[in-house]
Amino acid sequence: MELRQLRYFVAVAQELHFGRAAERLHISGPALSQQIIALERDLGAQLFCRDRRSVQLTEAGRSLLEDACQILTLTDGARQRVRHRAAEAIPLRLGYVSWLPDDVIGCVGPTVSLRIDDWVLPSHVQADRVAEGSLDLAVAWISATSADARGLSAHLLRAEPLEAVGPGMSSTEPVPAAGVTVLVDSDEWAWSSWHRFATEFAIQVGASIAKIDDGGVTGEAFYAHVRDINAPVLASPKRHTAVPPPTLGRRPIADPIPLWTWSLLHRTDDDRVSVRHAVESLLALARSRNWVFAPTGPWWTPADDPHRDALTSGN
Repeated sequence: MELRQLRYFVAVAQELHFGRAAERLHISGPALSQQIIALERDLGAQLFCRDRRSVQLTEAGRSLLEDACQILTLTDGARQRVRHRAAEAIPLRLGYVSWLPDDVIGCVGPTVSLRIDDWVLPSHVQADRVAEGSLDLAVAWISATSADARGLSAHLLRAEPLEAVGPGMSSTEPVPAAGVTVLVDSDEWAWSSWHRFATEFAIQVGASIAKIDDGGVTGEAFYAHVRDINAPVLASPKRHTAVPPPTLGRRPIADPIPLWTWSLLHRTDDDRVSVRHAVESLLALARSRNWVFAPTGPWWTPADDPHRDALTSGN
C-alpha cells in the first residue's frame, strides 16, 4: 500500500466519480483505475461498488477512508515541518535599492543568517522579487495599493526627509516646497517609484517639473541639470556617488517637508521564524534611531503611502 494509492483512493471516495477524481489528480482515468485495483488487490478487499451509473464505497472502503485521511494528514504535516525547518537553515536574501542600515547583518545577529543580494534594482523590481520568492526581504519604496496587490507586508523602516540642491546654497534656511524643481525622467520603468512620488509632490505643493531623458535623477547628470536650472532641485533618495561641485549646496525643504518612506518588505504569508526575527530586529533598530518619526513641521507623503497613519509628527 503506497501513499500515492491512498491519495488516489481518497480522491475517488470524495468525488464518487472516477473521471472527476482523475481530473483532480491530473492523471488519466485508466491509470487511476489501475491504481485502485492494485490497492484493492493489496488489501484483499473491494473498496468501491461501481457500475456505469454510479460509484459507491463498500463497507471496507468506508473503514479505510478515515484511516487514509489521517495517514495523509500526518504525512503532509511531517513534510511541511521538514521543509519549513530546511528553509529556516537557508540564509535570508535581503534586497535593497540605494539605502540600508549600517551593519544590517550584525543588527539581525547570529540567530539568523542574512545575505545581502548583489542586484541593486529599482523599488518596484525588488518588490516583485520578494513577491515571487527570489528575495525574502527588501528595503524599498512602495505604495499601499502595490503592496496589497503583491501580497506583501510593508513595515516603516525610515522616513527620510528629502533636501534641495542648488547653486550657492550654503545657508541652512529651508527652501519653500513650492520653490523647488523636480526632475522626472522619461524612462518611467527605471524610475517608476520616483516618477510617482515626484510628480504627485510637484502637483500638490505647486513645485515645477523638469522633464529629462538622460537618467539625471542622480549622479553627474543630476548636478549638471541643477546648474542648468540654476534653482533649487529636489534631490532623490538615490545615493549620489558623484562628488558634488563646490558651487552647489544642500538645504532642507519646508512647508511641507517631502518624506520618502523606506519600507521593509516581506511576503505576508511568510511565517518563518527567521523572517519574523529579522523584521523585529530591524524595526527595533529603526525605532532606536528615531527613523520612524516624522520631523517637526508640516510634512508630505503621497496619498497612497502605506505609512501615513503610522508616522508620528512632532507638530
